[in-house]
Amino acid sequence: MAHPHKSERPQTYEAEETQLKDRLAFIDRYPNAARITRLSLSVSFTALAIGAILGIIQALHRTNVFRGLISSADYYSVLTGHGVLLALFFTIFFLTGIFTWGTSRSLGRELPSPRFSLAWFLLMLSGAVMTSTAIFGGLVGQIPFSADVLYTFYAPLQAHPLFYAGLAAWLVGTWLAGADWFRTYYHWRQDNPDERIPLQMFMIMTTMLMWYIATLGVAVEVLVFLLPLSLGLIESVDPLLTRTLFWFFGHPVVYFWLMPAYFAWYTVLPKLSGGRLFSDPLARVVFILFLLLSTPVGFHHQYADPGVPEGFKFIAMTNTMFLLLPSFLTAFTVVASMEYGARQRGGTGYLGWLKSLPWGNPAFAGCALAGMMFAAGGFSGIINAGMNINSLIHNTLWVPGHFHLTVGTASALTMMAISYWLYPQITGKRLQFYGVAQIQPYIWFIGMGLMSNAMHRAGLAGVPRRTAEPQYQQFDFAPVLGSMSEMRLQIAIGGSLLTLGALMFVFVMVGTWLAERGRGRLRVDSHLPEPISGASDSPRVLDNVKLWFAIAVVLVAIAYGFPIYSMVADGVFSPAAPPFPV
Repeated sequence: MAHPHKSERPQTYEAEETQLKDRLAFIDRYPNAARITRLSLSVSFTALAIGAILGIIQALHRTNVFRGLISSADYYSVLTGHGVLLALFFTIFFLTGIFTWGTSRSLGRELPSPRFSLAWFLLMLSGAVMTSTAIFGGLVGQIPFSADVLYTFYAPLQAHPLFYAGLAAWLVGTWLAGADWFRTYYHWRQDNPDERIPLQMFMIMTTMLMWYIATLGVAVEVLVFLLPLSLGLIESVDPLLTRTLFWFFGHPVVYFWLMPAYFAWYTVLPKLSGGRLFSDPLARVVFILFLLLSTPVGFHHQYADPGVPEGFKFIAMTNTMFLLLPSFLTAFTVVASMEYGARQRGGTGYLGWLKSLPWGNPAFAGCALAGMMFAAGGFSGIINAGMNINSLIHNTLWVPGHFHLTVGTASALTMMAISYWLYPQITGKRLQFYGVAQIQPYIWFIGMGLMSNAMHRAGLAGVPRRTAEPQYQQFDFAPVLGSMSEMRLQIAIGGSLLTLGALMFVFVMVGTWLAERGRGRLRVDSHLPEPISGASDSPRVLDNVKLWFAIAVVLVAIAYGFPIYSMVADGVFSPAAPPFPV
């Protein structure tokens, strides 16, 4: 047999060395990154458990199925806790965990400073505890805290200063987390000046650049307006301005929730399917589009606000429609990757290959079911985005029906599912209660299907959202399909199944955390195969994140410059109409 050429030997050795490293658990290769990932996921899962319980309490109260736990006055504190704990703390702590893992895994190096990494985590945790304390204090009469401002915490609703101080601390912690990942990349780049940015690191960088842009709005809202107002340092603020600053952040955060799901769909799901990612270049294009288009769309949440010029609402609608493109590209790329994996496993036929996918693997099943729900959520989101048809469902139960499909399933179910694959790597422990894990994604999928379906139909009948008493005086809703009692019961059943699914997931995670390391072989193959079409098939300009960041800033200035100027021209703190006709 012919011997390999000398030039091939180092490559073969490096490949064998890489495979050997991949056989080691992540916790053994990068202990600091594993610790931060573990801590972040622990807080995330705790927020999920508490938020899920708050969710079923409000669902049962609102649907009149069971109203004995809380009063209608406390309903709004429960709703605030449900929104903040799930939409901010569950999702973002999970993101910091999986992005920490992705940074070290993709760059093949440890985070630079264990102390710095622990510092930003503790800052985020302290902020989350402060904010949660303010929320739950409202449920106890003897405690002088309250924060029943809902998830959309803009004026004129006002919370205790502890709520805003906690949000500020948590937000700064996320900024420092991004700095930690960028610093790790900087050290990697010094050692690899000519290499293409690894795909996972590219996704992390573009997501964090989007976050730095988007969070400027909410940082100004909290630090300049809401916190001083709650402390009595200023007497009034402009509600329209604070609302605008919130939605400057409020819609991009939707994609910030989704980015960990996209991160998993593009880089881990193809492997779980038994194949490889179809196209690395398409994945990079998708994340660039999110960076460019995610922030200049916030005004589509303010179609009903008369103080925003109609032309800028139209710009927001147009940008929102453009955001369908990365979603369609994702659907094509991810499904193509899954099909490739299924055919590698022996699947045949136009649709028969679907049967060859590993539906018994909870990590795969959860991600795949989440993607299916995301497609449904995308269609309902088109209704939200249209300036004219939005008026039919504005502030109705349709809207939470929509975002429970997106953040509540596309994001949440993917996060839970991918944890079945990731958590053993960062703990070195075998996944416990595998049978429970196999059932859990399907419980969640069925529960969300029931609840969201009823919410959409109730929204079409005009049922309002965010109220403990969803009934007007001397008025009967006329649903197009079904009855109000049937829809209320369906929401209660669906919400109960979702709560059960969340608790099943937490049960598996806690069981794995408590298990002894070393008992049984750790059955996790952490190696991620190379894409069919790799980074070398795309132009290097895609890796020029400075260019895309600059373009994103310009687009934001175009979308928000004049409207915000018109709001502050008559006084930054004056709650008055804009000085220009709109």
